[in-house]
Amino acid sequence: MSSSALTTQDPLGHALLAYQRGQHQATLTVHSNVAEEEPLPAAYLFRSLWEMPELERTALNECRGRVLDLGAGAGCHALELQSRGFEVKAVDISPGAVQVMQERGVNEVACHDLLDPALTKDKYDTILMLMNGIGLAGTLEGLGGFLQHAHQLLAPGGQILATSSDISYLYEDEDGALVFDLNGPYYGEVEYTMEYEGEHGATFPWIFADPSLLQDCAEAAGYQVEFLEEDDQQQYLVRLSLKGQ
Repeated sequence: MSSSALTTQDPLGHALLAYQRGQHQATLTVHSNVAEEEPLPAAYLFRSLWEMPELERTALNECRGRVLDLGAGAGCHALELQSRGFEVKAVDISPGAVQVMQERGVNEVACHDLLDPALTKDKYDTILMLMNGIGLAGTLEGLGGFLQHAHQLLAPGGQILATSSDISYLYEDEDGALVFDLNGPYYGEVEYTMEYEGEHGATFPWIFADPSLLQDCAEAAGYQVEFLEEDDQQQYLVRLSLKGQ
């Protein structure tokens, strides 16, 4: 990755590179349209297996065959799978993240967005989408589009292993009733901006899909749906398999 590729807005990549260069206090600020700004320490994206949430460890144990790790960040999942003998392609839209993964020893790394046609040249037995990875689809419409696109990425018998969350709790009033506009956008559609040392990235959409909505979308796109695990923060791990395989 050339240094010129890192001059564009890439606060995530610059924070990861800073951590990789020894600045272990490097921290992103995450802004959203639904909550207060939150710090995201770069260290979290370098976590080891036993620092990962249980949902992620379960997902890694469920991987099989050739793996496509989407939104791979600093490569913690790809490196763990490599250590187990898996063939993994790790993909991120951040040039800085891609450089960090290359430096950390991820064997196959590429800078792509979710729907890049270049990814369809190969077939994968597992598509891995962790850290609320369903969110990479951006919107409800984008989720349907990605699930259709993934047909071109999956080998026969392939699976998508993904995590997401139901964030309806953000819209509860003091009595516990849900308050949101039923005629507005789906409540799980969120807009984020990342900031690192004064550098703001472009605002991007992210979707948190509640389980029933995810099931409806996936079944409409031709998948069998199996919910594997849920934690106490309303996050869940789901396996999507193409029907009839």
